[in-house]
Amino acid sequence: MHTGEKNELATLIGNFNPPWDAQGGNDAAFFQAVGVAGMILDNKLERYRGNERADKRVEEILKQHQEEIASGKKPADEKQILVLTDYVPCQKYLSETEIAFVIFPSNRGGYCIQPQKREYSLNYKCSFPESWLGLEKEELKEESGLSSAEFCHKGGFLMTTSTLEDAIKACKISQQQFHEQVVIVNLGTDEAADALLFKLPQFSGARIVHMELPDLPPMEWDGIYGESTLEKQEWKAQIKDQVKKILKSKPEAVYVQGDLFAVYPLIHALRKRHMPVLVMTEKDGEQKIVRIPSGS
Repeated sequence: MHTGEKNELATLIGNFNPPWDAQGGNDAAFFQAVGVAGMILDNKLERYRGNERADKRVEEILKQHQEEIASGKKPADEKQILVLTDYVPCQKYLSETEIAFVIFPSNRGGYCIQPQKREYSLNYKCSFPESWLGLEKEELKEESGLSSAEFCHKGGFLMTTSTLEDAIKACKISQQQFHEQVVIVNLGTDEAADALLFKLPQFSGARIVHMELPDLPPMEWDGIYGESTLEKQEWKAQIKDQVKKILKSKPEAVYVQGDLFAVYPLIHALRKRHMPVLVMTEKDGEQKIVRIPSGS
């Protein structure tokens, strides 16, 4: 069974191949592999169906929420706060909306609050105050002024309260205190590219952070041909450190330009982290900015 593909499923199926000196044919191993692949695909399809059901449910809840805001049943300052009666996966769907916080009942009692990320971004539309991060119980109650505050994760992706009223208050306080400027990392170029980046509507008021491309690794040359002398793991560690440095700025996107040998490993690593990567191209004699789709 040769799949010709490099992915986890292909590797798993390939492992059903019997050893070279096994007695008999390959039929038994083939049918075993087919059975396992069938189970995996069935589960995968059910997950897709589940995601469709979740999107439909969230769409209904969001529509009702918007109607209640428009009618005055809910106050206008709760426009970006969506309350669910139970947990429904919604992060991907809501990234395309203006909803900044989702509140839902916790299976431990009380309520969970999750900030929502911007579309094509690793950053939240609104974050909890930095002074709340990592606090719990009495410390969080004192710092936030919320009597039922229980826990705020140090990573800022979850907060819990005992009451729905305080959960909504936590969102409103966060919105009042949230001030963040959009950041773009300009990797490998000088300020010449900045003017073009500022023309993009979503980045017109952005702060651009300039970073230099990393030095090329040690090379071994044979005439015009060269190879890096770094071991694979050393190179991977070097790229990982560079990506970590880039992401520390919390950019909405990374603009990359430079020698292909230098930029390709970084582009590949950034895409695996689902960070939007921008590059320059030319069309009809005019310079354009294009986004490379994220994903591994």
